Amino acid sequence: MSLDLVARAGWAATGAAEPEAVVHASMWVLFAALGDREAHLREGALDPGQVQFFVAGAFLVTPDGLHQMLVGNHGFPPDQRRLLIPIDGGHPGRVIASGLPLLLEDTRRHAAFRQYLRTARMGSAVYAPLIWEGAARGLIIMAAQAGGTMGAGDLDVLAAVAPCVTANWLRTGGPDWLRAEYVAVRAAGATVREGQ
Repeated sequence: MSLDLVARAGWAATGAAEPEAVVHASMWVLFAALGDREAHLREGALDPGQVQFFVAGAFLVTPDGLHQMLVGNHGFPPDQRRLLIPIDGGHPGRVIASGLPLLLEDTRRHAAFRQYLRTARMGSAVYAPLIWEGAARGLIIMAAQAGGTMGAGDLDVLAAVAPCVTANWLRTGGPDWLRAEYVAVRAAGATVREGQ
């Protein structure tokens, strides 16, 4: 595990003054550094027509407990800024239910993998829960198009950063912000993406 990377992501979260900025700042550090940056060069890592890219952010459990909402994201299409997925949807749902980090080195080996990114199926992903009051109230995620990009070391870093994100999310009033943001998103007519 890169302690320097954990420290930089933690300091970024600590320096943020608003809830979404906590996620955005810490995930920006990880977005720029996590993963094997040459994984896409290996034969078979990308399917025909695919190009390597990364996404990162957090999915937070909505106040009604029905959905997870994307916040603080990098690399997602702009129209998915407040993506809503089912609370139990795919591997994010598994992380929320179990409260445990999860590594999918190559999503093609996981028939249950659900594609929530509108533009592409990610080939490799890591997830770490955000725990408070004894339960996973969200998760942070990083994923890449090429299979084999994310590994055990990346999962360790993400899991080490998650408590700092949680603490700073709470410090900046995250639960109240989430309630207000979710009301606005639902009022705007946002739909839940079921995945494919």
